[in-house]
Amino acid sequence: MVRLLERRFKVKAPVERAWTHLEKVEQWPTWARHIRRIDLAPSGPLRPDSEGAITLTNGIRSTFRMEELNAGKNWKWAGPFLWITVHYDHRFIRTGPEESEIAFVLDGEGVGAGLFGRLFAAIYARNLDRAIPRLIDEIERQRV
Repeated sequence: MVRLLERRFKVKAPVERAWTHLEKVEQWPTWARHIRRIDLAPSGPLRPDSEGAITLTNGIRSTFRMEELNAGKNWKWAGPFLWITVHYDHRFIRTGPEESEIAFVLDGEGVGAGLFGRLFAAIYARNLDRAIPRLIDEIERQRV
């Protein structure tokens, strides 16, 4: 397993609000504009058996399947990219009563994880760096 990417950022919102906002994955295109659509099955809140597909604005489609779900703390799903499997961990840490840290951690495994994983991470990092400020804004503007 190779660490491909890690992004950490703080939001001025309790961890419960951050989790509730981010687990609505079908709404991600509002802040992640490189995503055209996310289809989640079953629809609604994340579950241990959640799986789905992400369609990017360039037409590329990728599937994912839940690997780990610890409500309010993290979820990890995995999906293919070329010859590797990318594991996407979404972590939530309470840093205060009205502040949270969110971490997106990507690991890769499989033949060529070092080479193809770094290529994937470079593209993904650029998209994340544009999307994270919009996500922070959405979470912080959301009213309880």
